[in-house]
Amino acid sequence: MSEIRLYATPPHQCSYLQDKTATTVFVDPDANLDVDSYQRLSEFGFRRSGNHFYRPNCDDCQACISVRIPVHQFAPNRSQKRCLKRNSDLQMKVLKRLSLERHYPLYQRYIEQRHRGGDMYPPSRSQFVSFLASGHPSTRFYEFSDRNDQVVAIAVSDELDDHLSAVYTFFDPELDQRSLGRFCILSQIERCKELGLRYLYLGYWVEQCRKMNYKTDYQPLELLDENGWQTLKLPENSQKDQ
Repeated sequence: MSEIRLYATPPHQCSYLQDKTATTVFVDPDANLDVDSYQRLSEFGFRRSGNHFYRPNCDDCQACISVRIPVHQFAPNRSQKRCLKRNSDLQMKVLKRLSLERHYPLYQRYIEQRHRGGDMYPPSRSQFVSFLASGHPSTRFYEFSDRNDQVVAIAVSDELDDHLSAVYTFFDPELDQRSLGRFCILSQIERCKELGLRYLYLGYWVEQCRKMNYKTDYQPLELLDENGWQTLKLPENSQKDQ
């Protein structure tokens, strides 16, 4: 690990907080990272996007906090149980690669309807391949389809030695009633348990960013600070169990 070279970007607009600039540290893209090295990087707060491993490294802001779910301590609340029941008709397949023909149209609709103002708009096939389909040797694609074999969601996750690292999820934007984003997280928690893994890593949580609030719905949730991994303690009235 000590031989891995890191590079810092110039300051740029923060993706999460409008009034902030950010600096990102990237692992040398020429480094050949095996599963063990990838796992250690995850434990230190790094994430993977396409072929890049990165971590926020801002001098005057520590808002981006790595979070993970200790899956064997997790128990779904009432709303999460309803979500699982609502989607019990879906079939999950574990794939080692994505298909442009079968999966790209779903990704395209998801980006166009849910993320028109985001960094990945407009979507393209080359972007789809470089961001998701190329992956890492540890990458698995969890495909969820209905009884007609229509794909409704894809969860991209890296299977490491003691955890899954949730990379990205996209789903049918017209099936709001299914709460597919929530269902994909719950399914990855179950996948961790099946594989005997300890954690599901959810990336970064930014308390001031509303689109990140959903991550605190999964309790207990551990966060990474200067003292290592700690259990996040929320006010009692903020616990959601609807």
